[in-house]
Amino acid sequence: MALSLPLGSHAGADSDELLVEANGSTRTLILNRPKQLNALTSAMIKGLLSCFTAFEKDDGVKLLIMKGNGRAFCAGGDVVGSVRSIAKESWKWGADFFRNEYLLNYIIATYIKTQVSLLDGIVMDGGAGVSLHGRFRVATDNTVFSMPETALGLFPDIGASYFLSRLPGFYGEYLALSGARLDGAEMLACGLATHFVQSKYILHVLLRLPMLEESLKKTDTSNTFAVCGIIDQFAQQPSLKVNSSLNRFKFINKCFSKRTVEEIIITLEQEASNISDEWLAATINSLIKASPTSLKIALRSIREERTQTVGECLYREYRMVCRVLRGDFSRDFYEGSRAILLDKDRNPKWMPPRLEQVPDEAVEQYFSKIDDPNWEDLNLFHKHSHARNIESKLQLKSKL
Repeated sequence: MALSLPLGSHAGADSDELLVEANGSTRTLILNRPKQLNALTSAMIKGLLSCFTAFEKDDGVKLLIMKGNGRAFCAGGDVVGSVRSIAKESWKWGADFFRNEYLLNYIIATYIKTQVSLLDGIVMDGGAGVSLHGRFRVATDNTVFSMPETALGLFPDIGASYFLSRLPGFYGEYLALSGARLDGAEMLACGLATHFVQSKYILHVLLRLPMLEESLKKTDTSNTFAVCGIIDQFAQQPSLKVNSSLNRFKFINKCFSKRTVEEIIITLEQEASNISDEWLAATINSLIKASPTSLKIALRSIREERTQTVGECLYREYRMVCRVLRGDFSRDFYEGSRAILLDKDRNPKWMPPRLEQVPDEAVEQYFSKIDDPNWEDLNLFHKHSHARNIESKLQLKSKL
């Protein structure tokens, strides 16, 4: 039976936004904002932090399943609150939101118990953060993955520079800059997913995903090999579609290996002048429409992360996102959110509007410490004490 655990319990959510289902030694965490595509609110993030902290200490819990309710796994973080706080010149509310989210990402990445994420539906940004850092990521025929932050005036965060930089060749740069969408088969082929399981009826074949979920709920182990064996029983090897970007891997490596965003676009345009290819045209168009500042900081972020740990990645990304929220050089995040999420005119006015107007010195600033006595770097060395502090505050609030 699915239980909506109230504020003050170890789930920590003060509504039905996060549900927890207990089956023996398995706990299923269900993101439950289907109308909002399960976008993560601050309360959901704090609830997940509390859950992961409590379950790690609980010997009776051995396996965690993460899933979404409705047609999305999770479409990202609910950034509207952050944007509104920027408008009110209160960027630190957003900084606290991202601090907790990145802490959650780190806890998941370093978790000692096995997590299985069922990526049935839309998986974007924050949704990738609470799943792709886990041990098993099960994509389906419904999966749609994307990191579209450069079109929003942000950059692929939540540790994305860690897992994207480790994809084959320069495929991570392609996904980070273009915001291209992948289906479940493509996620499996490039390594973002560990398994692919059919979720729809095809020629009267039984639904494999619910059967997998039921089998996982009956297991009594956190052994990764045993859990992998269960998933393997239901997994399949799908074929890539003809128009898949992975069938254009040589073009991606040739173009996205260039040193700068300007050189990447020039190389793509040169290729497009020689052949007629809808994929090339769409890729060029997505880069031209994206925030120039976001493109430049995103490319540097991916390139730096190739030699860093996930903790170092999140530490650096937190500096970057705070710079974005402050708008020290550009307020593109506010403008992109206005155009895409609030007014929905889909016509952002980037400032500066051109790549050549974003100097290296401005890019460098995004990676530096913020000179503010009331601001501090992301501290991941005491991750559990911080999570316990969140849990204590939630419990205190529930008694008021």
